[in-house]
Amino acid sequence: MNAATATTAASTSHAELGPSARGKVAMVCFLTTEAAFFSTLIVSYLFYYRNPGPGPTAAEVLDFKLPAIGTVCLVTSSLTIALAARAASRGQRDGVTRWLLVTVTLAIGFLIVTGIEWKGLIYDHHVTITTNLFGSTYFTLIGFHAGHVTMGAMTMLVVIELIRRGTLGPAGFGSVELVGWYWHFVDGVWIVLLFVVYFLALK
Repeated sequence: MNAATATTAASTSHAELGPSARGKVAMVCFLTTEAAFFSTLIVSYLFYYRNPGPGPTAAEVLDFKLPAIGTVCLVTSSLTIALAARAASRGQRDGVTRWLLVTVTLAIGFLIVTGIEWKGLIYDHHVTITTNLFGSTYFTLIGFHAGHVTMGAMTMLVVIELIRRGTLGPAGFGSVELVGWYWHFVDGVWIVLLFVVYFLALK
């Protein structure tokens, strides 16, 4: 086999490791639906932000320190999921597993930080989802996002387990790239929430 043939074969091999066209379309449709849900919740939050009703307001109870730590976790996880997708495109089983595990760890770190923040709001400031409109829209919006982070982490754990069992081989590594699309979407939504919910409360 000459060099040109070898290069073509390698390129074809890498192309076969990517997600299928059907998988890409399905993921785009799914993310579009999710974007619509988040947009609705964000608009609701902003609508009630200036008139939250009796009780604590966002400016009185929200702190930027914990969300900042959570942001570092999520932004870093965008890098690690990209490294996992790159390893998948090269058929590198160990690389995929390693970077997915790191991404899951960062996701868990984000969820822990969110839990600490919620504990402070509930026990220190007595803000719950039923306290007033701020509490209702805040916990619904941030909780919806935390649910997506949890779902993404669980999906990655399933992929890791399938790889460990040998059920998911290089031919199926295209799913890792699609998981990466979902994860980048979740991270992008968080950046929007950081400005809408927390930066707005600083003013």
